[in-house]
Amino acid sequence: MAVNLRNGVSMPLIGFGTFRIKGREAILRCLEAALKSGYRLIDSAAIYHNEEDIGSALEELLPKFNLQRTDLFLTSKLSPRNQGYQPCIDSVKRSLGLMKTSYLDLYLIHWPGTGGKKVDNVVNIQMRQESWKALEDCYDKGLIKAIGVSNYCLKHLEEMKSYARTFPHVLQVEHHPHYVQPELVEYCAHHKIHYQAYSSLGTTVDGNCNPLLNNEVVKEIAKNHNKSPAQILLRWATQQGIGVLPKSLDPVHIEENISLDFLLDEKEINRLNTLDTRCKYAWDPSIVI
Repeated sequence: MAVNLRNGVSMPLIGFGTFRIKGREAILRCLEAALKSGYRLIDSAAIYHNEEDIGSALEELLPKFNLQRTDLFLTSKLSPRNQGYQPCIDSVKRSLGLMKTSYLDLYLIHWPGTGGKKVDNVVNIQMRQESWKALEDCYDKGLIKAIGVSNYCLKHLEEMKSYARTFPHVLQVEHHPHYVQPELVEYCAHHKIHYQAYSSLGTTVDGNCNPLLNNEVVKEIAKNHNKSPAQILLRWATQQGIGVLPKSLDPVHIEENISLDFLLDEKEINRLNTLDTRCKYAWDPSIVI
């Protein structure tokens, strides 16, 4: 499954997320399982501190699977502490070097705020504007095939209309049945911005429980399809054209998460939509000016 971005770039709908996966051996093991299972999009970020290990692993794994760099879609993101024109340029080049590639398929501003600045400081507006100008310039030079933002709210996107030469190709945000953002989804569809979700499976709370994976509605639908709750949550998104980035250290789950060749009916999708409790499991970007 793939989508064509507004500029014609083809992007897999299902990617492999690498948040909190660190260390050469762990990255190598996970990426080997991911490539074997059919993943071709690998999502990283400067603050994940794993770009170098990803680059080294791919150098070893691509020949093993008879793949070329052009078969992959590599994403990275700007650290909030590197907001600003020149720091952003330097960060893009650093990511290219660490990941051992001459271009990135997608690069995102990770957060609308700036590291070390209070969320209500107007400097945040200036800094993310400068960062976007830097990404536009990198895009024009072919260093990045598509550019976008992560954790931007409607207000941040609307603000971009005052300065962006190229509007974002991708928006990556938290999205799952406990936190559905219909207005943002509609906005992206209207502006031809691909909407990509993170935290599609929720997260563990209170030490050992994942409220979303253990939801009775999710489990019932999973049982009816003979699928895992994770597969139901991922299919709920992809069936609506929303990109997903599941991550796992378990090769069985890695393969399972990309095996989404089944359909939910309209009633099932609506039942999952009604689970919305406005419950965020990640950070809240709406507090950033």
